[in-house]
Amino acid sequence: MIINHNYYLNLAFQLAEINLGQTKLNPSVGTVIVKNDTIISSGVTSIHGRPHSEFNALNNLKDCSGASLYTTLEPCTHYGKTPPCTNIIIKKKIKKVFYAFEDPDTRTFKKAKKILNQNGIKSRLIRIKKYNKFYKSYFLNKKLFIPFVTAKIAISKDFFTVDKKNKWITNETSRKKVHLLRSQHDCILSTSKSINNDDSLLNCRINGLDNNKPALFIIDLKLKLKKKLSLNKYLKARKTFLITRKNNANQTLIYKKLGYKIIFINKLNDKNDFNILYKRIYKMGFSRMLIETGLTFLNNLIKNKMINDLYIFKSNRKLGKNGKYYIAPSYLRKINPKLLTINLNGDNLLKKEFNYV
Repeated sequence: MIINHNYYLNLAFQLAEINLGQTKLNPSVGTVIVKNDTIISSGVTSIHGRPHSEFNALNNLKDCSGASLYTTLEPCTHYGKTPPCTNIIIKKKIKKVFYAFEDPDTRTFKKAKKILNQNGIKSRLIRIKKYNKFYKSYFLNKKLFIPFVTAKIAISKDFFTVDKKNKWITNETSRKKVHLLRSQHDCILSTSKSINNDDSLLNCRINGLDNNKPALFIIDLKLKLKKKLSLNKYLKARKTFLITRKNNANQTLIYKKLGYKIIFINKLNDKNDFNILYKRIYKMGFSRMLIETGLTFLNNLIKNKMINDLYIFKSNRKLGKNGKYYIAPSYLRKINPKLLTINLNGDNLLKKEFNYV
């Protein structure tokens, strides 16, 4: 009998997608347990990263001896805040283990296979082409110790970034896609200028995902963030950080009273400055960051090679005289984004992957 390993691993990846961006510095992993050609259990890495998916899939199973375990990432082999997942795999008498990626964490990398084999458990690495970039954010985290950075921008059909008469350029379907994108990141980085202009909340407003509240980092070097904003109502329910210069310490007291947490930096001028800030954010426990700012700041990040993925939401409407902040088509050609085949009810979505690492 031919077993379709790809089928079960695809299911495991679909599980892993559920908590993508919600597992802190741990990767979101999906696990499926199969016995006698029947799925008897499944699991995904818990919100905030623990317990791991293998534990969640196996812990409550009374009899899974002889079963096969399919998981998106090599099971961990080291003791941290919890025991290694190889322990429970051995204890539950799993017969075979299949995984799609080796874990880049040096404490586990290529060690699971050896440990499992020593305990009579066969294991095998199976690559799934469809998901070959699923853990690119986690791999970058482990290599550079900075968050994986995604940026998004909306433009009209005639390349303007602001509509003088309307708050939004794109349609409702595009905006829902943005909210979904937010839910897949554990923090958002913006600027006081962007938030002041739009009075934006930068949260996730999709039924079923509205409890996802990515932390918000606001760059405000000159402390120009307005004191009366809509997001002030949610400061107790959401971690919101104000990033400003050290010499503004006395002036930040009013923001502290409102509920903002203050991060002091020396400067933010070049790639090294951004890298220091990114490392600091990663050290605070954030692994996936979404950039939502204006074109000037975004272009600065692209110039300094501080973005990994860029999503461009292009409206099917022309703004003409109602448009503001024109992007020359040559700008888009220069960064060379690719059109994605996603139905946005007339709008187009383009994506550029920057391979700096």
